Amino acid sequence: MTFILTNDDGIDAPGIQALVKAVNGRNAIIAAPKYHQSGCGHQVTTTSPIQLQQRSDTEYAIAGTPADCVRIAITQICQDIKFVLSGINAGGNLGVDVYISGTVAAVREAAMHGIPGIAISHYRKARQNFDWDLAAKLTAEILTDLLHRPLEPGSFWNVNLPHLQPGEPYPELVFCQPCTKPLPVNYRIDGNEFYYVGEYGKRDRTPGSDVDVCFSGNIAVTQLKV
Repeated sequence: MTFILTNDDGIDAPGIQALVKAVNGRNAIIAAPKYHQSGCGHQVTTTSPIQLQQRSDTEYAIAGTPADCVRIAITQICQDIKFVLSGINAGGNLGVDVYISGTVAAVREAAMHGIPGIAISHYRKARQNFDWDLAAKLTAEILTDLLHRPLEPGSFWNVNLPHLQPGEPYPELVFCQPCTKPLPVNYRIDGNEFYYVGEYGKRDRTPGSDVDVCFSGNIAVTQLKV
């Protein structure tokens, strides 16, 4: 089974290295954005060239969006892709975030082509540092479970890791529904310039939704469709 690994934080981000560690020797090709693309959604490049830099036999830096990376990977790099893994994103992609997230867009693009995928993100609490070794360990366990679960055509998994604090219990894998509450929309105004200052951790959360599960210290898993 051949995997494509991608993200939206860029090919040199620590999260994708944690994903490589989690994949643990499976046949994988990295096809990720050359530059940071966080928040780009499902944008694709159609009116300008996309530069590809092959770094090794299994690593490609692509000067495009996450969706571009998947398109190029499955049509130009390897046409026998069985699964697309996107992440591990440095920040949550919960609820309505999936419409904004380049991480999620990568696996949505794969699902459009009939290829299953998993988007993996790591909620960040109050600008604290990530424990990428723990994230890799949790992701490896998640992959062991999800890779063996059937997915309907056009469906994909969206996974969010909690930001555990010292002494908190080991997280459980919780299958849930995505929250439909909006993100905080607040701005600091300086003349004619508006600076977004919405606080992610203060967003509304429907009880039992992915936001609630992840904010409560467990791993939130939702099954989404194209």
